[in-house]
Order: sequence, then structure tokens, then C-alpha cells
Amino acid sequence: MRACRREPVERTPVWLMRQAGRYLPEYRAIRERVSFMELCTTPRLAAEVMIATVHRLGVDAAIIFSDLLPILQPMGLDLEFTAGEGPVIHNPVRDAADVARVHELDDVGRVGYVMDVVAATRSGLDDSIPVIGFAGAPFTLAGYCIEGGTSKSWQATKTFMLRHESAWHDLLARIARAVSRYLVAQLDAGAQVVQLFDSWVGCLGPDDYRRFVLPHSRAALAEAARRAPVIHFATGNPALLPLLAEAGGSVIGVDWRIDLASAWRMVGEDRGVQGNLDPVILLADRDTVRRRVRAVLDAAGGRPGHIFNLGHGILPQTPVENVLELVAAVKDT
Repeated sequence: MRACRREPVERTPVWLMRQAGRYLPEYRAIRERVSFMELCTTPRLAAEVMIATVHRLGVDAAIIFSDLLPILQPMGLDLEFTAGEGPVIHNPVRDAADVARVHELDDVGRVGYVMDVVAATRSGLDDSIPVIGFAGAPFTLAGYCIEGGTSKSWQATKTFMLRHESAWHDLLARIARAVSRYLVAQLDAGAQVVQLFDSWVGCLGPDDYRRFVLPHSRAALAEAARRAPVIHFATGNPALLPLLAEAGGSVIGVDWRIDLASAWRMVGEDRGVQGNLDPVILLADRDTVRRRVRAVLDAAGGRPGHIFNLGHGILPQTPVENVLELVAAVKDT
């Protein structure tokens, strides 16, 4: 929490995206019994998964166990998580008229199980471990709505954006209002920090980001930012970093495609930064892990406001011992 506020800390804090995930044998054992959505919608189980992971890894924060997409279900999207394919939306938004069937999320109680996960996670941890809530950013959620799932190029999304500008802004405004209410509800349930994930916005250039995305990300973040620290994270295009900071966030998440010192200069010294080790480094040997952790910490230069993390989530193939080595390496500095 002090790092989020750019206050001095005894050492750099560390947590990891997807720190409770498929690389852990304990997680895989649970998934043999329940589906992914069953796990997400069962607060006791979702909290247990994250609490056990925090204790095993010794990280300094717990992000709730959930997913970006369930918020879309009460908004009228027919979402299914399919084995081997990931998320599928069976009624995607394909033309301007389809935006009318994307409902306003006036009542976040329709995804109340997420707030129950927040509360259960908070109650199961020591007070010294902050709980991080999260949501998908408007662009990323809109991308899933339009593509009907994930994509390599986000061609349908970008085409919709360019051909149907008015409908695009209508869609993102609806999503931004939902995300804002969702993040605030997580704070009310006990989260002390929230993170906005713009996982796919790196497919855009700066001009399109400013015109088509920035106002909606700003709207999604504004109310939560008045209440608590906010981490704003995007991947894929370091040229967007100054615009992410302009859209909002007391901490800007940085992926591995730029060194941390350069990223911080782009973001501005008035913001914290989070990142930015390449997750693939965790597939190397332990000496390489320690050396690369040291390089990230050296780039941060001991300045207040750095939170160590990966540049994206832990990969399923990652050896657990390498994750433990990473955490130990950060703590040893």
C-alpha cells in the first residue's frame, strides 16, 4: 500500500499476476473436481485458492481469484468457458444495432459472488496482506464482445471501431459504467487496491487509443481512484504508456517489452510502476531468474513506487520452485 502511494518502503513489494494458476499442483487438483466457472462462483473455494497461494509463495498481496469476463453475463452476453477453447461468447456484437442489446449493469449484485470472494479472501488473510480487486478495461471487454472470444489480430474489433464510431463509443460507455460500479463494489467489499486489465489494447496505436479508448478507461477508473489506489495495466505496446497514465492510475503496470527505467520516464515520476519481468524467464534456470530480477530492481533504482511483478501472468508450464526463487530474490534485496 505504501508503494502504491509512492511512500518509502523497507524493500520492494512483490505479487504476481496469475499467482494462483495452472502451474500449481494444488490448483490443478481442485480443477479436476470443479470447472473454472464453478471455482470462480464459489467464494469459499476461490478464496481458499488465493489464500493458500499467498502463504505458499510469500507474496505481499492477494489478487482475488476471478476472471475478466463474468461481468458481461448480466449485461446480456452469452458467455461460456469451453475446454480447450477458452471463453466463447455465443451472441457477439457484430454490427451497430447489436449494441442496443448490451444491458446497463445497474445492479452489481448480479455478480455478487465476486464481492463475496473479495470478502472471504480479506477475512482469511492477515491484515498486513492487501487484497487486490480487478476488472477488465472497456477496450478489452468490448473486444471479447465483438470477436466472440480471443483473437490474434482483433480485426473485427478494430473494424467495428472504425466503421461504427458512434456505436463503438456507446458500447464502451456502457461497459465503462459497469466497470466503475464493479470496482467500487469490490472496494466496498474489502479490497484495498483495484487493477484494471487492458490485456489486448496493445493492438492499437496511440492516436486510436486517445480517440477511441482513453475517455472510457478514464471513466471506468475515476470513481475507484477517488477511494483507493488503482493499478492500470496494459500489454503489447509501450508507446501507450503515457496515455495509460493520462487515463488514470496511481500505478501503471508495465510489460516486458520496454525496460523499467524507460517506462517510468514515459509514465512520469508522479506515478508508481508495476512490473516487469518477462514471464518466460521463469522457465529458465534459477540463476537466470535471480539475475533478471536484479536487472528489473536495478532499473527501478530504489525509487519509491515500484511494485515488482511479471509483465503478464505466470505461464502454466512454470516450475513452482522458480516462482519461489523469484519471490526470494526480490525479498533478498
